[in-house]
Amino acid sequence: MQTSQYTESFPFLSFCFNTRRQQILIVLSENPQYGLAIKGELEDYYGNEVNHGRLYPNLDELVERDLIAKSELDKCTNQYELSNDGYDLLLGELNWRLSKVVTGEERTEDITQLLDNAT
Repeated sequence: MQTSQYTESFPFLSFCFNTRRQQILIVLSENPQYGLAIKGELEDYYGNEVNHGRLYPNLDELVERDLIAKSELDKCTNQYELSNDGYDLLLGELNWRLSKVVTGEERTEDITQLLDNAT
């Protein structure tokens, strides 16, 4: 089996980069946020409650892997920010997904329209 460029750059991906962690990185790509704000964005996306007991271990794992940085906002609140490695990982993931989805002119136009709408 061929090893991807991103698996070589981030060898731990095979066991730790699940969908929830990826979505946390996506939320943080917009701007730094505190834990409850991240939770709120994920709940808006899913339409149901996100369990604290699952969110914070995922945040801790992303901090441990240097994909996000954690700082103290005040004595009770931590803020999380996407790191350069986290951003590179998101770009790599997006590149891989687009390489699989964009298979012709019509799909290229669809993606171009999505990008135009996002900016």
